[in-house]
Amino acid sequence: MQPKESGMRIMLVEDDAALARGIASSLGSEGCSVDIVGSGEDALLIAPSEPYAAIILDLGLPDLDGIELLRRLRQSRVKTPILILTARDRIDDRVTGLDHGADDYMVKPFDPRELHSRVRALMRRAHGTPAPVLKLGALEFDRSSRTVLLEGVVVPLRARELAVLETLMTQPGRLVGKERLSASVFSFDDNVGINALEVYIGRLRRKLGDKGPAIRTVRGLGYMIEAH
Repeated sequence: MQPKESGMRIMLVEDDAALARGIASSLGSEGCSVDIVGSGEDALLIAPSEPYAAIILDLGLPDLDGIELLRRLRQSRVKTPILILTARDRIDDRVTGLDHGADDYMVKPFDPRELHSRVRALMRRAHGTPAPVLKLGALEFDRSSRTVLLEGVVVPLRARELAVLETLMTQPGRLVGKERLSASVFSFDDNVGINALEVYIGRLRRKLGDKGPAIRTVRGLGYMIEAH
């Protein structure tokens, strides 16, 4: 695998390739970037070293039971929010999953809209921002509807631009390192060049203009967003 990068980046542990592609496409429409991992062992290798905003975990994996994978991830001090997405619908299964460190539990089949909502809720809690709307100066970012308003007027942003802006707005006035920002926005399968992040930052600056918050470059280190 070659590293790549979501509004937030998500790991999807699912061995059903067709279902995994469908979920990844659905979450991609929400501005998320999804790394599909087909086995528990691969998940154990990748998850501790990548800055995922959330992990979606199937329990019926070919090499390792999902509950055992969950237990090992938590033992490895992976603190990423984990949503179990499985066909196992018994109460005992739900209780076991939650007791072993899962943050949420959904049963297949599912409505994609509910999955989107639950993933957003997990990411808000992980960032310590329970409110669905981020505000900075005259700029408002509704994380539920993926809508950005500047002085009450909608700013049309593409999914990747939304991802970069959301990551910056969760830490206003603080430096976000270039590598960290890239890792939280681009997934393994993204075919991006070395200057891709600068391209998205440039687009955001143009679209926000003088009325929006300033996105400042800290040369050689990264970026920060500040209200004018």
